[in-house]
Amino acid sequence: MTSPFGPRTLDIDEARTLLPGLTVIDVRTPGEYAAGHLPGALNIPLHQLDRALPTLGRRTGEVLVVCASGARSENARRILGEHGVPALTLVGGTQGWAARGHELHRPASGGRRTWAMERQVRFTAGALVLVGLVLALLHPAWQLLSAGIAGGLVLSALTNTCGMAAVLSKLPHNRPRPADLEATLAALAQQA
Repeated sequence: MTSPFGPRTLDIDEARTLLPGLTVIDVRTPGEYAAGHLPGALNIPLHQLDRALPTLGRRTGEVLVVCASGARSENARRILGEHGVPALTLVGGTQGWAARGHELHRPASGGRRTWAMERQVRFTAGALVLVGLVLALLHPAWQLLSAGIAGGLVLSALTNTCGMAAVLSKLPHNRPRPADLEATLAALAQQA
């Protein structure tokens, strides 16, 4: 953990030690969450975090925010901090947690697994670049599609944000059902 004035992070060993006393919020998409999450984590996708702010604001303890690798959870930690909710982010995210050999929980429903958002972005970007190159054989203007995707990837790296991920998160398999989010918020309210 660093000072309250800088990034507040926990490494995996610290998180394992403190986990029973933290509220763990997984900000990945429901599909990613279903593929495996930290024990006791509640799913509030990053784009739905604003709906959870009133409930999270009533909490007394710190919140550990997790995602796949740490980028989305750091954005969520910053948003929570701006609203007075003390939060930490897990260095390395669920990928780092699993790489250290720690168990990930999966819902008993056995539902279809969804690709991680990073993989969805790589697939979509690659497919659009290929489509642009193939269509450029018919008309050179289609090269602009590939150039636009390349520019978007560069901008994504420079800003540490991802517009394509924001768009993909709105697809049905990446969105929580309203009842799921309401159940999560109700569980948070009971913990407060």
